[in-house]
Amino acid sequence: MTSRTGRNTESSAALWAERADLAESAIVARHLRPLWAIPGTTLGVVGWPATKRERAFMFWHYWWQAHLIDCAVDAANRAPTPTRRRRISTIAQGMRTRNLTGWTNNYYDDMAWLAIALERAERTQGITEVRGGLLALEKDLYTGFEPQFGAVPWRRGSDYFNAPANGPVGIAMARLGRYTRAQEISDWLDHTLRDKDSGLIVDGIHLPSGEIETPTYSYCQGVVLGLETELAVHTGEPRHVDRAVRLLAAIEEHLVAGGVVAGDGGGDGGLFNGILIRYLALMALMLPGEEQAQVNARRGAAAIVCRSAVAAWENRLDVDGNPLFGADWRQPARLPRISGAGMLEGGSITASRTPERDLSVQLSGWKLMEAAHVVCAAGF
Repeated sequence: MTSRTGRNTESSAALWAERADLAESAIVARHLRPLWAIPGTTLGVVGWPATKRERAFMFWHYWWQAHLIDCAVDAANRAPTPTRRRRISTIAQGMRTRNLTGWTNNYYDDMAWLAIALERAERTQGITEVRGGLLALEKDLYTGFEPQFGAVPWRRGSDYFNAPANGPVGIAMARLGRYTRAQEISDWLDHTLRDKDSGLIVDGIHLPSGEIETPTYSYCQGVVLGLETELAVHTGEPRHVDRAVRLLAAIEEHLVAGGVVAGDGGGDGGLFNGILIRYLALMALMLPGEEQAQVNARRGAAAIVCRSAVAAWENRLDVDGNPLFGADWRQPARLPRISGAGMLEGGSITASRTPERDLSVQLSGWKLMEAAHVVCAAGF
């Protein structure tokens, strides 16, 4: 793949814009529908083909919908239209309505993802009707911080403090201008959850017992990479640049195979690689510094995005003219059936029997196409 020339077909911003359009079209056609026939609302059906209970939104998965808004913002930023702006608003209203009790819930990771999506919707698309929801989320995220531990728990009342909650909470705090709190969280993540051997971020720690849970999920790396990049830009403090560069090296060594983000997953895990890709693209575009280490890091992050996008596109299925992405971008996608839906287990959604069925997997494919577009449009 040729970089910074705009001539290679696989690195053409126009080509990736077209593929992002198709990824969006696939989600709209297969997953989006009004909530309970209420005018002005939209949600994503969590499986395709869907069960009756899924079509009725008995299952709806709050944080998946937050990422649906984030992808809708991506599309509107790439090619603004009234339809795209309206879609962002109707999904947000659908979430508010389906959540029944307001914008917030008991999970700090869920709320952080929605805060990130609503902040982007307001800032980049001028969608002011989400302001009330954003204020409610900001209040809960800020007050959820437990100073005796230096972090927020996974959910209200929990003894588990993890990267999947603290990473996005930190990003939300940074984007809302609360840089001191965001830095407290980033310092805690680096000091507490960075594995000294691999350099990767482990999942979390029980406090005050100190028992660490050591899985190194791809989205844990993504949210920390995003947080350090945000703080590098907004504070100018070198430690954030250094941490981002160091974490990218660990990602390249342990989570990338043949230039492509490795691993698969459905259910909640279907979003993991897409989240990593989003913040790799952010790093490629925003990480400051002109020393060779920073230049190489930006190029390296962009290369992972582009190679992953090529692999995912080459391995997609074409169904009724729209792409269906695989759970593992390195392997051919499989056509799902209606049976074998994911289930709620221990606070997490398990994968469908064929993970390609899950909205989460297809959202990651959409994220990847949008990320490839912005990286190529920036000249990588």
